[in-house]
Amino acid sequence: MLKVLASSWALLLGILLLMVGNGIQGTLLGIRGGIEGFSTYEMSIVMSAYFVGFLGGSRLAPEMIRRVGHIRVFAALGSFISAVLILYPAWTDPVAWTIGRVLIGFCFSGVYVTAESWLNNSASNETRGQALSLYMITQMAGIVAAQGLLLTADPGGFILFIIPSVLVSISFAPILLSVSPTPPFETAKPMKLRDLIRTSPTGTVGVFLMGGVFSALFGMASVFGSEAGLSVAEISAFVAAIYLGGLLFQYPIGWLSDRIDRRTLILAAAATGAAAAGAAMLVGGSYSALLAAAFVIGGMSNPLYSLLIAYTNDYLQPEDMAAASGGMLFLNGVGAIVGPLVTGWAMGTIGPLGFFLFIAVLMASLAVFTAFRMTQRAPVPVDATGSYAPVLPSATPVAVEVAQEVAIEAAQEDQGPTPPSGPAQSPG
Repeated sequence: MLKVLASSWALLLGILLLMVGNGIQGTLLGIRGGIEGFSTYEMSIVMSAYFVGFLGGSRLAPEMIRRVGHIRVFAALGSFISAVLILYPAWTDPVAWTIGRVLIGFCFSGVYVTAESWLNNSASNETRGQALSLYMITQMAGIVAAQGLLLTADPGGFILFIIPSVLVSISFAPILLSVSPTPPFETAKPMKLRDLIRTSPTGTVGVFLMGGVFSALFGMASVFGSEAGLSVAEISAFVAAIYLGGLLFQYPIGWLSDRIDRRTLILAAAATGAAAAGAAMLVGGSYSALLAAAFVIGGMSNPLYSLLIAYTNDYLQPEDMAAASGGMLFLNGVGAIVGPLVTGWAMGTIGPLGFFLFIAVLMASLAVFTAFRMTQRAPVPVDATGSYAPVLPSATPVAVEVAQEVAIEAAQEDQGPTPPSGPAQSPG
């Protein structure tokens, strides 16, 4: 990993600054929306708009890069990000913010595709797994660090919007000056959703539900804090706890997933997350309890995405994994678009604790569905499963396909060249 860090530190530094900028704007808008008097419903539309843009960007950015090249795409999209960040406080209108969030989601997705392809190109076959892990750690660290920067100025002013704009602009320098353009790349054509669902109902239902959970956490956590009357410092710590939990639990859950029936781990993680959300509803008046719940929910939900992808891979041929990842990303994106809208409706109906109710219902649904599927077929033997590769729910097709390749190579090293065949398994 030190070798990867030495060769890719400039790229990772640029990604860190990008994530700090994105982490600030995601939380800041929820706080500023409350200051401006936007309703919970209006803020849910604003937050959902980011994921509309992100899903579109993840599907269109590869074609843009093939047409005009990495550097032009990266510079153009980055410029739009900086501009939108500056315009938010100048045009405090829910419709304007919604349009801005669609644009900024699209641009961040394209920037991530470009950065991830550069990172993949700079790594060797032997170091791609470590590069992927460092990339994930950098992303999470950036979002956590962003919450601390929220305390440096008044969220009702302009400074906190200028800071992420400057950080995003600065992030281009280490990336563009330190790496060479990668050759054109191709992403796999997505597998038909019908075939993907038939191959693994648990995996496909799971990534859809986790898309809703992730978008609620990323988009609506600060809205919850604002509606619940938390201070800016308390909201910052609350959001940071979510991502800190996701970072710390990623590897222990990954280690376990390669040693026990993955469905058991999916059920346990989803049930634990649901229980934490339910507990937060019961003791919502205690801030320390809210922090603990945020830590556990983040710790269970973020690794679940990687776990569900790894579980689905256990029923696929290696040549089908990249195609399946496109379908998984689409389902996750659709769930992410729906998540803030339903969360906003729940909060508008029962109050701020509707935030936790939505998360509890989705994670409990995943636990129940997984338990049901466990009665429908025998598990894949542990020694016949592929490897777990950590990847965040915000990953683009590039990072997910790299994770698939890392998992395939690890499985081949452990089991030989022929991993378990999808058609030989009964659907699940």
